[in-house]
Amino acid sequence: MAFNPVIDEDKCQGCGECVDVCPVEVFELQSEKSVAVNAEECLGCESCVEVCEPGAITIEET
Repeated sequence: MAFNPVIDEDKCQGCGECVDVCPVEVFELQSEKSVAVNAEECLGCESCVEVCEPGAITIEET
């Protein structure tokens, strides 16, 4: 099973919490928004979902 982190750009505030908490460095800040630059590395742990206060991140199972 693979996981795909999806970021709602309208909700993302660019705080960088997801960048800091991700154990496999899926996220990177670009133009003050989070981008899943290494989405294929996602473990599905949902740490990013838990720290994202505006609720901008969801994890889809593929």
